[in-house]
Amino acid sequence: MNTSLNRLIPAFLVVLTIACSSTERETPELPAETAKDISATDAFPSLKFTLPVEMKQVPGDSSRFFVVEQAGVIKVFQNSKSASTSSVFLDIKDKVQDGGERGLLGLAFHPDFKTNGYFFVNYTAGNPLKTIIARYKATSPTSNQADPRSEAVLFTYNQPYDNHNGGSIQFGKDGYLYIAAGDGGSGGDPQNNAQNLKSHLGKILRVDVNSTAKGNYGIPADNPYANGSEGFPEIYAYGLRNPWRISFDTETGRLFAGDVGQNKREEIDIISKGGNYGWRLKEGVNCYNPSSNCDRSGLIEPIHDYVQDNGDHSVTGGYVYHGTGIPSLAGKYIYGDYVSGRIWALELDGDKKKSNAVLLEGQGSISSFGQDLKGEVYFLNYGEGRIMKLVNGNLN
Repeated sequence: MNTSLNRLIPAFLVVLTIACSSTERETPELPAETAKDISATDAFPSLKFTLPVEMKQVPGDSSRFFVVEQAGVIKVFQNSKSASTSSVFLDIKDKVQDGGERGLLGLAFHPDFKTNGYFFVNYTAGNPLKTIIARYKATSPTSNQADPRSEAVLFTYNQPYDNHNGGSIQFGKDGYLYIAAGDGGSGGDPQNNAQNLKSHLGKILRVDVNSTAKGNYGIPADNPYANGSEGFPEIYAYGLRNPWRISFDTETGRLFAGDVGQNKREEIDIISKGGNYGWRLKEGVNCYNPSSNCDRSGLIEPIHDYVQDNGDHSVTGGYVYHGTGIPSLAGKYIYGDYVSGRIWALELDGDKKKSNAVLLEGQGSISSFGQDLKGEVYFLNYGEGRIMKLVNGNLN
């Protein structure tokens, strides 16, 4: 889509054709089950957004939704199916460098937003390109407007290429901010950033936004490399390619990541502190570099991966369903594929896959999922600018 996300995998597919292919026997792909009686409805039929990439609610406030538009705008609107207008909450287009996989990519509200009005964004800017993690403040916690002059930059890190910029930011139950960082782009992680503990790229980062030890943030004492001697202190987990969307299970606190693959497999991971998820040694469950007999010792396998086949090419991580509208989805991880528009429900037994069912097909370019405070799950149709909601088909 020209200056759009187009794909969350590299836009230049020519590069991918020269990437290593495994000489090991490919892991067979078992057919997914097909779920019934699930449908999607336009949650706010009178609203349309421009290249939406994220939607959030303020903790403890179900009255509003906030939608991130890639070019650098956050919109806010009332949580009503009859909502007919949205307003600009924050406009930082003058700061953001967008296009391709760049732009305003992530939003997270401070757990105490209703008191302090703080929220955090992840965006790309500058020449040379860099990722900026910054804090802004609403004019008041109940206001539908933020002050664009209130920016306080937490930290930045360079982006050697204009793809694999990560994007998702989420607060955990521990009150810390988790940041998904891609491997820096190109194809095949040519600089091996994901395995380099002296790089922020290809990582899940974790910082304390309530500390000022490092200026506008601090390092949690139990971060794996908190003293900075063996690795950057912000690193929480590593070995990821492009974890475009991460989320916490609101009940168990487990951190899920949808990690976009190279040219063969897409994967879902449960992220643990200090974990190495294998990229670029592995792509999904298969060796990548080297293409066979890779050293798997110490690597954490995905809880699920799937072949780039049948139109599937770019995983979009989602949320664990905890709503009441679709009882059959309770406790299942809902995720999709940006390219095929397919949506699945992944059921786990502990940390092991129990089942994986196709819920819907042909839902357009799914750039992101969202979850309201009641646990219901939504997804964003990037090209059409629509917010869709998963619903019980028997009730529609």
